[in-house]
Amino acid sequence: MSRAGTLLSRLRRSASGTALTEFALAAPLVMTAGLWGVESAHRAVVQMRVNQVAVLVADNASRVGENSLLGETRLYETDVNDVLYGAHAQTGRAFDLYKHGRVILSSLEVVPDTEDQQYIHWQRCKGELMRTSGYGFEGDGTASGIPGMGPAGEEIIAFKDEAVMFVEVVYDYQPLISDAFTHADDIHATAAFNVRDNRDLSQIYQRDPSSPDAVADCNVYDGVATING
Repeated sequence: MSRAGTLLSRLRRSASGTALTEFALAAPLVMTAGLWGVESAHRAVVQMRVNQVAVLVADNASRVGENSLLGETRLYETDVNDVLYGAHAQTGRAFDLYKHGRVILSSLEVVPDTEDQQYIHWQRCKGELMRTSGYGFEGDGTASGIPGMGPAGEEIIAFKDEAVMFVEVVYDYQPLISDAFTHADDIHATAAFNVRDNRDLSQIYQRDPSSPDAVADCNVYDGVATING
């Protein structure tokens, strides 16, 4: 009994396991905070990439086209497809943009024979995510006009004989670790650029009407493999 009592007394006075006990108690909190920090940083990076895609598509769409003998730049379906593929090649490939997201490109213009009546002349989309535009659809505004495109009170408008390339990007965030460490919901971004050249606004042309190029129809939800046939 004396030996057992001595052992218990030594254990009672021992502090050699204090640090280990404290670490065991604190480790779950430290790990949770660390994982939350990593997931938050990853989400911020993805948001930045989505923003870059929106700006890239709007900027490129405002520049593309082919000059005609009439002095106006014609826009072809192949040009639009190239712009959409460029978003995948330059930025979207890194996070599977068209598998988990959707890009919506709209041409905001003034209704012909009016001074400032806004409408969406045409719209092209790409991506497998089942989302639609939050600001209107092709043809909206033809009859009575729309305020423009963008958040209420902050709408962007086009001027007569000009067009604005308005882009919406929606991405279903894919957690790096787990959705337990973040709000795994949609990431949104918008961008808009005025068309740079004197563009023919009558339509989007086909280079060879007898063998038309693919149209990025907004009623179709498909990925990058279908771009340019």
